[in-house]
Amino acid sequence: MAKRLSNNIILSLLAVLSAVLVSGCSASKFVPEGRWLLDEVEIKSDEKELDESLFMPYVRQRENSKWFSLFKIPLGTYALSGRDTTKWINRKLQDIGEQPVLLDSAQADLTCGDFAEVMRGLGYVRGTADYEVEFGKKRKAKVVYSLHPGQRFRLRSVSYDIQDPGVDSLLAGIGALGHSRLRSGMPFLVNELDAERERITDLLNNNGYFYFHKDFITYSADTVRGGDGIDLTLHLHKNLVGGGTAEAEHERFVIGDVKFHASGETERIPLRRSVLDENTLIEPGKPYNAGDLQKTYNRFGRLGIVKYTNIKFTERPDSNILDCDIGISSNKINSISFQPEGTNTAGDFGAAASLTYENRNLFRGAETFSVKLRGAFEAITGLEGYQNQDYEEYSVETRLMFPRFVVPFLSRAFRRRSTAVSELSVSYNLQNRPEFHRRVFTAAWRYLWNDAAGKRSYKFDLLDLNYIYMPWISSTFREEYLDDVNNRNSILRYNYEDLFIMKLGFGMSFNNGVDAYKVNVETSGNLLSGISHAIGGKRNDDGQYTLFNIAFAQYAKADFDYTHLFRIDRNNSLTFHVGLGVAYPYGNSTILPFEKRYFSGGANSVRGWSVRGLGPGKFKGTDGAIDFINQTGDLKLDLNLELRSFLFWKIYGAVFVDAGNIWTLRAYEEQPGGQFKFDEFYKQIAVAYGLGIRFNFDFFILRFDMGMKAVNPAYESAKEHYAIFHPDFSRDFAFHFAVGLPF
Repeated sequence: MAKRLSNNIILSLLAVLSAVLVSGCSASKFVPEGRWLLDEVEIKSDEKELDESLFMPYVRQRENSKWFSLFKIPLGTYALSGRDTTKWINRKLQDIGEQPVLLDSAQADLTCGDFAEVMRGLGYVRGTADYEVEFGKKRKAKVVYSLHPGQRFRLRSVSYDIQDPGVDSLLAGIGALGHSRLRSGMPFLVNELDAERERITDLLNNNGYFYFHKDFITYSADTVRGGDGIDLTLHLHKNLVGGGTAEAEHERFVIGDVKFHASGETERIPLRRSVLDENTLIEPGKPYNAGDLQKTYNRFGRLGIVKYTNIKFTERPDSNILDCDIGISSNKINSISFQPEGTNTAGDFGAAASLTYENRNLFRGAETFSVKLRGAFEAITGLEGYQNQDYEEYSVETRLMFPRFVVPFLSRAFRRRSTAVSELSVSYNLQNRPEFHRRVFTAAWRYLWNDAAGKRSYKFDLLDLNYIYMPWISSTFREEYLDDVNNRNSILRYNYEDLFIMKLGFGMSFNNGVDAYKVNVETSGNLLSGISHAIGGKRNDDGQYTLFNIAFAQYAKADFDYTHLFRIDRNNSLTFHVGLGVAYPYGNSTILPFEKRYFSGGANSVRGWSVRGLGPGKFKGTDGAIDFINQTGDLKLDLNLELRSFLFWKIYGAVFVDAGNIWTLRAYEEQPGGQFKFDEFYKQIAVAYGLGIRFNFDFFILRFDMGMKAVNPAYESAKEHYAIFHPDFSRDFAFHFAVGLPF
């Protein structure tokens, strides 16, 4: 029945797709007599080393968009409509679809002019472009642009004409011209010329030249000697005064007084003077520095108590002194928020609520202190052998964040340069279930900071403590799962014992819009193990060292994620992602804590499987059911390839292929086939494929992914192993709902 239903759905989708594709051929009914439908645009170049793809963004008129760079579905949807726009269905189809693009020769002429400008910017000074139109059937036209770059010019020599003696002396003193972006032999690139203007302007703005801008810098290029060489001269002109006719040297300014005042609705600045000084990089007696100005804005902008900052400079009459006035507007110090929630766990409905108090200026230094109280209740039914039929959870979480490095012996200069956050957090969580009662206490001290460009962020967990206490376990749960010789599970048992974790960790992430990666490493138990060895600490019956009669965890863990975005065109992109993680228990532990183990499957992994439904290795849960304890591992591999395409309105589509699995590093009796082996692991890589729909509302993305198994490492038959050739909707399909992109 399920298989027949899945076939019907697939056939229906194919029928709709075919109708839209066929209707695209009938778009000619919307093409007026004497006009042509722009069906394709192509760019060719006489020079092989010139990349034609660089010119595509400059094409003024493109053909109708394609879903996944293949199908003109929007045009086909528009073509399904009729000419009578008084009918609702026709208007709706035209709104959803895309109007046919009609060939416009004027736009093609302008495009050729733009291409010539681009070539000149790349050093092809005499480059030209033209186009031809190839007319086809059904009033369709193809435009072929031809690039004729000609000879590429290069810089034969670079010289400087610094007309201002003061500027000349400064640039020579700091060796600025020795680090020029312009070098003999390089191609004549307009963007590099402009970048050099920006570089010199920034240097002068950061060394006191308050009024200097890049228009004071011009170039002259000499090609008199012939050939493909250009003699380039950079001219830095003097300042123009007296109505733009008289020349004078550029004035170099020094900072005078730096004052603070409350602005907006703020009656007084709620910050200590030392905090104001620490976040202000503009210092009296030093030359004006535009970089320090921007850093000052950034530093005040990251303080939660500050609403906005307004910095003004005033020139003292008949002097080169700039007085600085900094206006600070502040937010409300205290806030309270309440958030109700609804819960549903395996059909058991419940409710939860949280109350959060936040103080944004606890010690008048922009410290953020918050307390979050949360309570949850869930009515649990159908649990035989257990007296308590309800689930209750209560937690309190406190967090104190300092907008600076809180470390002894740091110099004031270092603290002023850094943009770190120091965070102290303490939480307590109480869970009462019919099967057990669980208490979790955590405490952490960490540092977070970004690099100057804002593309890299770092996190250092100096100390992270987790204490897990199990005050009560029901006799039914203990007898059936923990003590029963025939059903004993060491992994399950380990996770229902008292446990102490003290870890140290470091993380780094980078994102420039094209490449993104994350690296995280952490270790736990090494310090405690070293102390225990040194003093001959107490061991339990399993030979583990204990702290307060509780065995502590000891392991090392490392994770790496990398994503690369390939932009195909304005509506389509291809994203590649690889994720690798490995964690190894040693010394005082033979099993990783459950929270540190890896799982596979789900919305951000191999999407043909449900969450925690894949692995480890070729392990398969009892009767094919998900075993959330045993389907965990010590090593994880994720490989993902996703083609993303804009469809219409705020809706995007995706086609994806996922691969990966998890493995254990040790052989565990409860996880047969789950251990990683070099000569077998590649045979156990699962593969899935599927389609996705995303609703992009700018501030958040709703994602729906439908995945199908292609290669299943946990199989009992050849059909189940290679599911791509023998699809079974009820066996192989998984649906995922999530917020945000998968990677």
